[in-house]
Amino acid sequence: MPLHQELHRNIAHIKEELGGSADLIIRFIKGERQQCPTISIIHIEGVSDSQSINEHIIQPLSSFTIYDSRETLTEELEAVITVSSVQAGSDFREVIAAVLSGNTIILVDGYSEALIASTGEMKSRDISEPTTQTVIRGPKDSFTENIRTNTSLIRQRIQSPGLRLEAMRIGEVTRTDVEMMYIEGIAEESIVKEVRKRLQSIKIDGILESGYIESFIKDNQTTIFPTIVNTERPDAVAGNLLEGRIAIFVHGTPYVLIAPAVFIQFFQSPEDYYQNPYISTVLRMLRFGAFFLSLYAPALYIAIIAHHQGLIPTVLLVSIAAQREGVPFPVIVEALIMEVTFEVLREAGIRMPRAVGQALSIVGALILGQAAVQAGFVSAAIVIIVSITAIASFALPHYNIGITARILRFFLLIASSFFGLYGILIGSLMIVIHMCSLRSFSVPYVAPIAPFRLDEQKDALFHFSLKNFVKRPSPAQQENKIRMSREEGDSDEY
Repeated sequence: MPLHQELHRNIAHIKEELGGSADLIIRFIKGERQQCPTISIIHIEGVSDSQSINEHIIQPLSSFTIYDSRETLTEELEAVITVSSVQAGSDFREVIAAVLSGNTIILVDGYSEALIASTGEMKSRDISEPTTQTVIRGPKDSFTENIRTNTSLIRQRIQSPGLRLEAMRIGEVTRTDVEMMYIEGIAEESIVKEVRKRLQSIKIDGILESGYIESFIKDNQTTIFPTIVNTERPDAVAGNLLEGRIAIFVHGTPYVLIAPAVFIQFFQSPEDYYQNPYISTVLRMLRFGAFFLSLYAPALYIAIIAHHQGLIPTVLLVSIAAQREGVPFPVIVEALIMEVTFEVLREAGIRMPRAVGQALSIVGALILGQAAVQAGFVSAAIVIIVSITAIASFALPHYNIGITARILRFFLLIASSFFGLYGILIGSLMIVIHMCSLRSFSVPYVAPIAPFRLDEQKDALFHFSLKNFVKRPSPAQQENKIRMSREEGDSDEY
């Protein structure tokens, strides 16, 4: 709906649309000359910067008395206002959206055009260290809830004219700012178009966190495997952009989405690229080992104890049998009791205040485990197995893949209780088949293992020296795969 020429009608319509909100500020300015029309300044208190409005809009307009003609009045006003950005608007929907974003609207009586001055004040906390992804070596800054602060952290790291930032608003009610960032010429154009298409197709009343976006744009809605990375570390986002991936920023959350994502990524940490490649390789293999240990340790224990006792050395078998004497439950029930109890303790530790939560997780596990063994509810061996499993799950750098391992652990527990080692084998095959069927924006989830890409093995299970990273991984454009020129005589030594 277009603006009216009458100032009072425009103000009445804006008040009606906003329901007469108490924080809606409307101020009138009347020039000294008789022919000067009335000017109205409209903004929302707390969302817009009051100091900027007073200094750069109200004061200049209060002393503004030069009017050449009615045709050039808005142009003169635009020249007088000294904020960073001023643009014209002629539609009520555009004007109301602007004022809700923290901008200031300047209306002039007798004109059906408004000026939109950029005075938004996005309040957010200061940049601090990451809270969920601990930094051992590298930059110690992290994203905040302010989308403009977050994009500037990437601009500081990648000062390239090819860095593209596309903005959109998603949410019929919240009108949340969402921006996608990529490097033109490196990111695959087809993936960029697909991400843009999926973002623009989201129809929902509100977006409160990047998890909303993730649930809408991911390929498979039923899998428990994460197919999109979320991180609060700017260096991780910058590294992925250089590999041809796309970052999605959402205003109001410090977590940035990275797509496409493959399984290997969830075992990689930015620190891998900042230290000796031999150390990085050992640590990465340790993470893979911790993942499989947290996945298979309880299932293997149940399978061997319940179905394959002949695989256990006699001395160890006698020791385990002595520990289980007097335990009233089958081994599967025993394992489930301890696993569920520990998961409840872990969740309680996360939800409670930090100081109390850490003490609850550690002390609670020790006390309950010791009490359960002494009471004869469980054996000491199962307490050891569950403890090792829990510790191994904490070694994973991404929280999402840890949750996946915890869910699959219960699946393998049930399978091993019915069929022993054969159940573990069948369950593992089902997991592998499912993983091979997954895609993340057309990129195979288990790449570069399947399909096997020899060049990309330098940063998969192993981590070679950075001088050997000549080509970018698969998400990058095929015509711009080379990321580093090689000198003659350079070798592919580890």
